[in-house]
Amino acid sequence: MEETTREKIIANVRVFLLIIMLAFVCAIPCIHSLIRVWGDLMSMTDNLQFTLPLVSMIMKLIIVWNKKQALAPIVQMIAKDWLRLKSDEEREIMIKCARIPRIIIMCGFASMFASFILLIILPSLGITIRYITNVSDPGKPLPLQTYYPYDTDTSPYFELTFLAQGVTLMVSAMGYTAIDSLFGLLIFHVCGQLQNLKNRLTDKKDSNFDRILADVISDHVRLIRCIKVIESTFTLMLLGLFLYFGTLFSLYGFLLVTIITDKNRHLSVVRLLFLITVLANIFGHMCLYCAVGEFLITQCENIYSAACEYCWYKLKPKQARNLILLMMRSNKPLYVTVGKIFPLTMNAFCSLLKTSGGYISVLLARRD
Repeated sequence: MEETTREKIIANVRVFLLIIMLAFVCAIPCIHSLIRVWGDLMSMTDNLQFTLPLVSMIMKLIIVWNKKQALAPIVQMIAKDWLRLKSDEEREIMIKCARIPRIIIMCGFASMFASFILLIILPSLGITIRYITNVSDPGKPLPLQTYYPYDTDTSPYFELTFLAQGVTLMVSAMGYTAIDSLFGLLIFHVCGQLQNLKNRLTDKKDSNFDRILADVISDHVRLIRCIKVIESTFTLMLLGLFLYFGTLFSLYGFLLVTIITDKNRHLSVVRLLFLITVLANIFGHMCLYCAVGEFLITQCENIYSAACEYCWYKLKPKQARNLILLMMRSNKPLYVTVGKIFPLTMNAFCSLLKTSGGYISVLLARRD
């Protein structure tokens, strides 16, 4: 259904206001505070654990909104795939692939809600989970390490700023999880369709080879175009997320080791619980991206394997030549890349963890 001009204007204004809120309520004040505490490793780490996700969220929102015209046909394609006639087996495969992102969405929002309680509710009760210094927080501590051009210690400025940060963080967390879940939803649907194509090609019940091959090639080309649109939308975002995750994973690892090993600092159970919760959350989101990319590659390779294992020697010469076209196209690698540099796989995720672990040692050596 086409949007009217009024609906497009309202949607654009809504997204613009959301970006302004994220930038001026949290992101820019956090960056300003980062400049003020530059040189203090612990204060910088405490600042970057919130600044990086906020900047990443703004980047995600801008990219997805700019690509909405390209993503709209894919969403319509998903709706048509669910409405068209299909066998019970194909429907079960689609339901199975749809349940996975649904579970991921539920887990992501549960994790975000837990982080929100630790970051907003507990500080409102006087229990802070941040690293507090006279430079970063000279007065009443806020949920985020920020610096504003007005006095946030006096009432009602403190209460209004606290409320503004809480609302902004809640919206940011919901948008962050939603965009990640959108990527998983699109890829899992494509994987389900690829699995159905493989089953159609290997189905021995239907003897009309020409019709089966024509349907498989038509759907295969459609899914290839869909994957290219998804990659063009998320490739730059994935590059930023890899840099963001590597940095944030190193910082959280450094904070955890510092809190646990520092005998002169009181071990705050609440702060430790917050760090573990957020670390598990970003770990799960990054692992989700890489696992989905690996799953896509596996399903694409299965199409090639099914074409090669087909009883081509029983076909007519013309039919066998047509099957070769499918073999040639499905043999080409089909994956989502990270900034057009390397494919999104679990191998890339393991390499990123290894590199981040090395930087944790560098930060610990710098602290000592």
